[in-house]
Amino acid sequence: MFCLGRSKPFSLQLFVAGVSLSLRPLRSPLSWLKPPFTRNVITTKTSPLPSRRLSNTLDPESLMKDQESELFHYTTGRFLTNEDRRLRERSRIFHIPGLFEIIAKARNCKTNEIVGFRKLGEGGHNRSFLVTLRDGFKLVARIPYPILIPKAHAYASEVATMDFLRSKGLPIPQVYAYSYTPENEAGTEYMLIEYVEGTDLSEVWFNLEKKEIDSFMDQLAKLESIVMSISFPAGGSIYYATDLKELSGSEGIPLEGENKDIPLHEQVGSISLKEKNKGIPLDEQAKPIPPQKERLCLGPDVSIPLWYGKREKMDLFRGPYEGALSVLVTGANKELAYLDQFGSPRAPYRGFRRDCYNNEKQEPSEHANNLRRYLLLAPSLVPDDNSLAAFCIRHPDLNLENIKVSMDSSGLQIRSLLDWQHAAVLPLFLHAGMPYDIQNEEDEVSRRMTKPKLPDDFDELSQDEQRLEKNLLRRRLIHYDYVLSTAVYNRVHHKGLVYPFGNFCCRIFNYASAPWEGETIKLQLALIEMVVGWERFVKDGTPCPLVFTPDEIDAAVKLGKELETAEENERTLRNLVGYGPETWVPVAEYEKAMATGQAMKQKMLEVYSEDEMMTDEKRALIVACWPLEDMDEVEFEEYK
Repeated sequence: MFCLGRSKPFSLQLFVAGVSLSLRPLRSPLSWLKPPFTRNVITTKTSPLPSRRLSNTLDPESLMKDQESELFHYTTGRFLTNEDRRLRERSRIFHIPGLFEIIAKARNCKTNEIVGFRKLGEGGHNRSFLVTLRDGFKLVARIPYPILIPKAHAYASEVATMDFLRSKGLPIPQVYAYSYTPENEAGTEYMLIEYVEGTDLSEVWFNLEKKEIDSFMDQLAKLESIVMSISFPAGGSIYYATDLKELSGSEGIPLEGENKDIPLHEQVGSISLKEKNKGIPLDEQAKPIPPQKERLCLGPDVSIPLWYGKREKMDLFRGPYEGALSVLVTGANKELAYLDQFGSPRAPYRGFRRDCYNNEKQEPSEHANNLRRYLLLAPSLVPDDNSLAAFCIRHPDLNLENIKVSMDSSGLQIRSLLDWQHAAVLPLFLHAGMPYDIQNEEDEVSRRMTKPKLPDDFDELSQDEQRLEKNLLRRRLIHYDYVLSTAVYNRVHHKGLVYPFGNFCCRIFNYASAPWEGETIKLQLALIEMVVGWERFVKDGTPCPLVFTPDEIDAAVKLGKELETAEENERTLRNLVGYGPETWVPVAEYEKAMATGQAMKQKMLEVYSEDEMMTDEKRALIVACWPLEDMDEVEFEEYK
C-alpha cells in the first residue's frame, strides 16, 4: 500500500523533513540499464587487500581452508532487503589449486611462480582476482557468480567478442584462456584476462576539468565510431564457430575476414570442451591454433531477457537474426511461449506498486494479449532508412567503472574498455543512445541541446543554490559534449541519436522483450501511444491494425498516473536512503541506510495510524508493500 494510488493520497516528500537530517542520502556508485528489464549492474572495487602470500611462495591449498573467506563471497556491498539470498547468489566456491594449475599452463610457468592472489573487484555477475607472478607479470582471473545467465553462452560469446574487436585495433584486454563450463581443474567457469594498468574512470570522474571532459568525449566518440562502423551480415552475438558448435550444434553465420589483423600467437584459443576442459592452454608451446578455431560467427543473442529464469531451458529462437523485424519480434515471441507454458496469476514484482492494482494478482493473459498486439505493430517500427536498420555492435554497459584511463602530462587517455559480457549485434536504431552516466535526458535544456550556461542571476543566489546550479551545469555540459563529439567523430551513431522515433522504438521493444513481472501497463501505454499517433509512424496511409476504445485508454492512463506517484515515492525513498539496484548500499553505509529506511517506514505508519478507517489488515498490506520489506523466498521463484 506504499503506492496508495487507490486509497488515501500520500507522498513521501510531505514528511521527509520529519526524519533526522543526519541521515543523509548516499550517492550510489551504480548505473542502470534501459528499462523495463535491468540486469544487476552493481560494479564495485574492493578495498586494497594484501596479496595472499607466504614469504616468496604461495600455497593455494591454504587458501581453501577458510571457505567463508572473502575470496569466495561478496564483501563490497550490503543489501537492505533479502540480503541472505542476494549474498548466496554471489557466493562461488572454486578450487584455487586447480585454478593455479590452469594459470601456470596458460603462462607456461610453474604454480610456485604464482606469488600473489587477491580479490580485485566484484561486479554484477563476476568476481575478479589479481594474479601476480614472481617475475612481476600480472593477469586477472574472473569467476562468474551463480546468477550469471546464460552462463556458458555469455562466457563463450564475450571471449569471441573481445577477440574480434581487439583485432580491429580497439583497446580491449587480451584473453589468455577461458572455460565456459565448470568441468575443469578449478571447478568453475573462468576467464584469464590481461591486467591493464590505469584508473577506473569512476574514481576521477567528478574531479575532471572541462578540457579533460572534452578530450575524453572526443576519444570515446572515436572509439565508439570504430565499434559501430563494423558491418555484420546478420544480428545476434559473436562466438567462435567451434564453441557454438559445442553449445548448440550449429556453427552460426560466419563473419568473413575476421582475425586477419591479429597475430596468431595473440589469438584467443579456448580450452576445448573435449577431454572435459582439462586445462589445454591457449598457446601451449606456441602451438598454432587450428584454422577452424579462428573462425568467428554470429549465433544466439545473449541478452538476458531472452534467457532469464526458466526461459534458459526452453527451446526458443534467439537468433541469429536475418533482419531488424526478426530482432523486434523475437523477445515478444519468447515471452508468449513462456507465458503459455509457465504463466500464472502474479502480483507485481515491485511491492510498492501493488496497491495500484488493489493488491490483486494479475492475469498473464492480459500481457499475452498486449504482446500479440505488439507483434501486429512491430513491422511498422522498422525504419524506412536502411542505414538505421543496419546491424552493428556496441558496448553493452558503458558505465564509468568499465572505462580504464590514465592521467599524465599529455592529459587523460582512455586505456581500455572492459566488460563486454552480453554484447549483441542489433540494428542501429535499437543500439543508439547515451551512456547512463553521461546522459541528462530528464532535463529539458539537455533534451533541446541548448548550449549550457549558468543562470543570469547566478551571483545573486545563495551558496547552496550556486552549488546546485554548478552541478546542474556540469551534467548539462557532459550531455552536450557527448552529443557534439558524437556528431563530429561518430556519424553512424549520431544518425541513430537524432532519429525521431529511436527512443520510442527502444522503449516499446524493451517492454515487449522483458520477462513478465506481473504487469503489462508500460507495454499497453506504449501501444496506445503508437496507435493514437499512427500517422507519424506510417506515411503511406496504411490503416492501423489495432483499435483501443476510449474506456481502455482512460483506464490505462489513470493507472499509469497512479503508478507514477508510486514511482516518485520510491525514488524519494531511494534518494534519501541511498540504495541502488536490489537495494544495494556500500558496506560502510549499511547501518545508517537501514536506520533511515526504518525511520521512514515508522513515520509512514504514524501518518496512517491517524486514519479512522485503518485496520490491522490494511496495516499489514502497507508493511508488505514497503519497498524495503523482504520478499518471501517462495514468491521470488514465481518470477523466474
